Amino acid sequence: MGVALVTPFKEDESVDFETLQKLTAYQVQNGTDYLVVLGTTAETPTLAEEEKKEVIRQVVAQVRRRIPVVLGVGGNCTREVVKKLERDDFCGIDGILSVVPYYNKPSQEGIYQHYKALAQATPLPLILYNVPGRTGMNMTAQTALRIAREFERVVAVKEASGNIVQMNEIIKNKPQHFELISGDDGITFPLIALGAAGVISVIGNALPGEFGRMVHLALSGDYGEARAIHSRYIELFELLSVDGNPAGIKSMLHLMGFIANRLRLPLVPASISTNGKIRDVLQRLGYGKVPGAAGAL
Repeated sequence: MGVALVTPFKEDESVDFETLQKLTAYQVQNGTDYLVVLGTTAETPTLAEEEKKEVIRQVVAQVRRRIPVVLGVGGNCTREVVKKLERDDFCGIDGILSVVPYYNKPSQEGIYQHYKALAQATPLPLILYNVPGRTGMNMTAQTALRIAREFERVVAVKEASGNIVQMNEIIKNKPQHFELISGDDGITFPLIALGAAGVISVIGNALPGEFGRMVHLALSGDYGEARAIHSRYIELFELLSVDGNPAGIKSMLHLMGFIANRLRLPLVPASISTNGKIRDVLQRLGYGKVPGAAGAL
């Protein structure tokens, strides 16, 4: 289980680096397998370049090589992404997660050529990220497999298309060095049963121990116990997506005492209704106090 870290903000919407360090430590202490920094959940498009550099620096310093750190590096100008991969300092970074180019709506050949350029620009392992609901363009199974077969540096795809048939085709036909990673907490259990390698998780920000246990039980073939944990959190999976990501997980983290419930425009906090439903589910599940949290429900 990888966790896509949120970026906590103070009440004035400046980055809360002290809380970021605590969240990072919480992940390491609770068995998260790796961290994904500056992904979608981090509200990366709203961060200034200096803020991004400081987020990376502080997470890498806090982790101290105890678990891998994957960095989100993407964009819709291939030249600029290549420049970043060639010029930036990636000390302490173990891999790159790069989203399908958004807004431009490239063809499948354009997507292939984009990732070809990225794979040739970095020595680090590269994870493709297919999330057509955000990018406006789906990377087909054929394109993902073409990239995987031609570039051994491309080690996985984070799949968030919601298309199980497409994901199953990738799992069935992938080369040995390449894996499919779930990009959706709610379908991680069935995807692992089909052969997925795990998840880059949102709910893992708040529940790394519990959700990570589900992932590892499923990976070891203990589907009964894994299914029980999956079923326990179904309501939360749904609630965290009602008002978008990361509004849902920030509401949950706030209710559990970890962070202020602040996002940067154009994103806004989850609605009062959604916030109340998340609170009710957390109380029903017994999360009145969380070790390491700043407060309680």
